Amino acid sequence: MTQGELTRSALPSAKIAEELTRRISIGEYGAGETVPSTRQITREFGVAMATATRALAILRQHDLVHVVPGVGTVVGSAPATSTTGPGPAATHTEASDGAEQPLTRDSIVLAAVSIADTEGIAALSMRRVAAAIGTATMSLYRHVRNKEQLLALMVDRVFVDYQPVAGPDWRRSLEALCRLQWRVYQDHPWLAQYMSMTRPQLIPRAMTHTELAISVLGQTGLDLSDRLHAAVMLANYVRGTAVSLEPEAQAEQDTGMTNDEWMEAQSALMGQILATGRFPAFTEVLAGGEVELDLDSVFEFGLDRLLDGLDVLVNRRNSARSQTNRRRRS
Repeated sequence: MTQGELTRSALPSAKIAEELTRRISIGEYGAGETVPSTRQITREFGVAMATATRALAILRQHDLVHVVPGVGTVVGSAPATSTTGPGPAATHTEASDGAEQPLTRDSIVLAAVSIADTEGIAALSMRRVAAAIGTATMSLYRHVRNKEQLLALMVDRVFVDYQPVAGPDWRRSLEALCRLQWRVYQDHPWLAQYMSMTRPQLIPRAMTHTELAISVLGQTGLDLSDRLHAAVMLANYVRGTAVSLEPEAQAEQDTGMTNDEWMEAQSALMGQILATGRFPAFTEVLAGGEVELDLDSVFEFGLDRLLDGLDVLVNRRNSARSQTNRRRRS
């Protein structure tokens, strides 16, 4: 991949990939050395996590970097999978220095998470994972039964870094819990597409989030049914909002525009629509000045309102309980 190839694209992710390519070409990142992680890229370039992951995906697509499980994204082409190699029984993969490394369940899961993070869950397949770590596809099945089990292992691995802790009271505990879940989805946009509310996956590390929610709600005096419904409601709210993260990242890649840039491009059409006089409320909002409206602000606003509502419910239930107890004593 040449810098000229990337320069022809106005995508923010392509521009970042161009800069990283330049650094690789001058030896700033040598063969086998790690390049900046998605979090480092977001901080350095001031972009969203999705943009950072797309930039690394571009480098991977051009064989400039590859993922080393447990290490990160390193400079150097991923080893090619030989069609005449060890075949289905292979249990080793070759590291960037040529040394043979054992193929393990952990290395498979970490490679799969990296693919889903950078390319989306639709790109994930057993064949794609095998290619990323340089082994035969059938070798994976000695460690993972199928893609369904792989996805469950990926979720369990992701949640290692996002284990919740109870706060000083029920409201602050739930607020921190929901923000932690929001961060999980931001860091791994594919996750919201996979998680289900109607047929929840029984993944222990993810279940600790619901366990904490039900537990801290015990401080409110709500009965078990209310506590369970409240815990699921909050989890569903966070996940439902996060479902838009991966499509937005894909839209940014497809259109070459961030959400703000896309909205700006619609301003002329919006002006024409408002000029009809059919939408006075929209006109009033837009005339009132700049209003911050993005997924983060929607998430924060909705979370506060849900917790406000739970506060009302708690007070109502406790008041009704007190009245019942007084009547019984009288």
